[in-house]
Amino acid sequence: MSEDASPRQKRGPEFDEAFRASLLDLFRWRRDVRRFCRAPLPSGTLNRLLGIASLAPSVGLSEPWRFVIVEDEQRRAAIRACFEACNAQALLAQEAERAGLYARLKLAGLEDAPAQVAVFADRTTPQGHGLGRRTMPEMIEYSGVIAIHTLWLAARAEGIGVGWVSILDPEKVAAILDTPPDWKLIGYLCVGYPQLECETPELERQGWERRRTAASVIIGR
Repeated sequence: MSEDASPRQKRGPEFDEAFRASLLDLFRWRRDVRRFCRAPLPSGTLNRLLGIASLAPSVGLSEPWRFVIVEDEQRRAAIRACFEACNAQALLAQEAERAGLYARLKLAGLEDAPAQVAVFADRTTPQGHGLGRRTMPEMIEYSGVIAIHTLWLAARAEGIGVGWVSILDPEKVAAILDTPPDWKLIGYLCVGYPQLECETPELERQGWERRRTAASVIIGR
């Protein structure tokens, strides 16, 4: 086919300097939220945000993410009990000089967040035909992580907060939610409007850790 006869390439959108500045603000103001207002999200918002999350890239176009919306109060109570048990064990494992600080940290928004979503990765999905997973099968899980990050940014752009609860026993969560054995828990998310917004991470404000500079993690070879 001659150059003149080739199909015309569709041009993608152009993102100007103002958009890039706003995007940088979005990155800077994305926070792991633990303090939520109890007001519910507008009808259809959560499903729409999960649809945006599904635009994330995935290994071999496998799209392994599975979003379980947790609405049942008994299941939510069981998740909270799981968190409390795991958190108590984590407190016991802290060094003496940090135990007091750990005990004061608010590490989950399970009491107040109006929406809760468990994100799993289907490790046996036939979609993608295994492309890109032979030498790094964990790419399935990484794909789920990218979907969560996509959700995080999309929610923040609408003033909605997301909190990632990782102090949980994955096997117990899977049992509580009655998910297939081949699904691996990637994260349990609390979603709702935050009580307050801040550019600085809460763990930094509470004195637990400080954010590193980009220069400290960029390595040349």
